[in-house]
Order: sequence, then C-alpha cells, then structure tokens
Amino acid sequence: MESWIVKKSEGSVADRHLTLPSFDARQIIIHEIDKPTMVFGTAQRNNYLEVEIKCDYVYRKSGGGAVFLEPGQVLWVDFVIPREDLLWCDDIRYSSVWLGELWVSALREVGLSGVVYDGEIRKNELSPFVCFAGLTTGEVTLFGKKIIGISQRRTREGAWFQCAALFSWPVKAIVDLLHLEPREKSIEDLFELAAPIEGDPDELLQALIKSVD
Repeated sequence: MESWIVKKSEGSVADRHLTLPSFDARQIIIHEIDKPTMVFGTAQRNNYLEVEIKCDYVYRKSGGGAVFLEPGQVLWVDFVIPREDLLWCDDIRYSSVWLGELWVSALREVGLSGVVYDGEIRKNELSPFVCFAGLTTGEVTLFGKKIIGISQRRTREGAWFQCAALFSWPVKAIVDLLHLEPREKSIEDLFELAAPIEGDPDELLQALIKSVD
C-alpha cells in the first residue's frame, strides 16, 4: 500500500473545520479536541440553534447532522486522498467503504467485531439533526448500532474524510443542546441508534495507524 503522511493538527476545532487540507499526498490527520464543540453539517446552516445553543459550534464543509465533540470522548481522525489515488471512487455511495474496512481492522486489533455498513442510507426523524442517528455506506456499527461516523468533502483535487469514533454517547446533553422534541422519545431513539466504544481511544488510534502500514 502507498505510504501515508501522519500528522497531528493544531488550532481550534473551528479553525480545523474551516480550512481545507492539501490534496497532494495521502494524509492521516489526528485531532485533539480542546473544548466541547457542536459540529453542524452544511445543511444545518442558518437555523435557530446558532442563537440557542449553549456551547461552541462550527459548520463543517460536508453534509449530515451534528456531531458533539468532547475532549477524550471522541476519537477524531481525518483521511485525505488525492483524486488520482487508487483509493478514489467515483461512486460517492461506495467511496468510503475502504475507510470503514480500515476501522474494522483496527477494532479487531482491540478485540471488537465492528461491521462496515453496506445497506441503503438510513434516514429517520432525527438523522437531519444528529449525525449518529443516520447511517451511510462505509460507516461502522457494533451490534447494529453506529459507533464510527464518516463525513466526506470532495473537490477537484481529492477527498477529505472526517471520522468520529464514539467513546461516549451523551444523548441527554445532545438532545438538550439541540432542543430536540419530544425530549424523552428523542433520548430513547438515539440510544437505540448508536453506542459508545468500550475501550481506550489511544489504543484504537494506534491500531488504526498500524492498519495502514
């Protein structure tokens, strides 16, 4: 396999979502989360939550629902490939399957049996608001519940995949921050749709880096 450049990012969560990476080589970008931040998809722009939300927030350069990033509770890793890379796939539906397979390989190294989702896009009443309520091809589940989400931004130069692996699933906080109603049903449904990974984020990260060697 072609080699990867592995780097750690710097700056605020907002800065790192607003700045496009370079697409001249394969990259793995490991992010530290400095403070709790709600990351909205582009389709959520200009909604009332900008005024109402009681934490830092930013809009990423890809679609989907919101992801709540908390220090030590979410493993955030980006993968970047040039357009001419062998991993590039013109069919966007299947373009992140290889990445889901990398995550599954890493999960296996830490004793977990993740599965790459390959069905139709899962949409429901909550998925426009919460990323982990929905499910798309290439994302990863454990016992039928989403544990790793993948968003994608494609340009003429390449593809930028942003991955979030859950090590905490603070459903009540998310429902309250996003003012989702009815509250109790939203909480119950989100617990059924996603779940946190039990383990050490650093161990999974090391297994992930090993999987691309």
